[in-house]
Amino acid sequence: MVQTAHPSTPPGKQMLSEQVYAHLRDAIMRGEHAPGSPLKPQDLAKEQGVSLAVVREALVRVVGEGLADRLPNRGFAVPAFSDRRWQEIAEARRTVEPVVLRMSVERGDIEWEARVRAAHHRLARTPAYAPEEGEYYTDAWAEAHRVFHRTLLEGCGNRSLLETFDRLWTASELARRWSAHRNPDRDGVEEHRRLEEATLARDADAAAAILAQHLTLTAAALTDAPGRATRA
Repeated sequence: MVQTAHPSTPPGKQMLSEQVYAHLRDAIMRGEHAPGSPLKPQDLAKEQGVSLAVVREALVRVVGEGLADRLPNRGFAVPAFSDRRWQEIAEARRTVEPVVLRMSVERGDIEWEARVRAAHHRLARTPAYAPEEGEYYTDAWAEAHRVFHRTLLEGCGNRSLLETFDRLWTASELARRWSAHRNPDRDGVEEHRRLEEATLARDADAAAAILAQHLTLTAAALTDAPGRATRA
């Protein structure tokens, strides 16, 4: 989510804040800060060579995205891996996204159909894993995955609903990256193919049902992932 600088914010400070924010966000998403670990402004400021004010501004932004928590009298921390936390996010997605997809199927035009097809093609052709990125999904696949799911919903034409999707996706992406180990029993490629097929066939009932099941399986993976207990 793009945020503009406050009119009184000096351009130089805003640029530093953007850099620190981007670095911190990427570090959290890559797992460089373990679940539940503190994010100490003093340490981050020293590491990045910037002021405490710049770091605190960046921390507030990652808190707003659900990638960090602000703890009363205890500073900031990466969210702890909690079944309840991620199940609540999953419940919200299962409640919102199938409804928005129905709207997209009903309202989307031919240009939207073309974007859905292109987004699915990109996702299907992007490798999910790469040796240099370890056991987790690659950054390229994660972005293609986000674009596909968002494009499915863009036909709704409702900016507020899409902003809700963006917030929920970012919050759930952190848990998915922590937990998305290889699961040989799940065929995500087929799930996405069926989702695209039902959507472009303008079958709102089937598309919504497939998406709800897709999100349910993802939520289950978050709580059944190997090593989950050690991350609580």
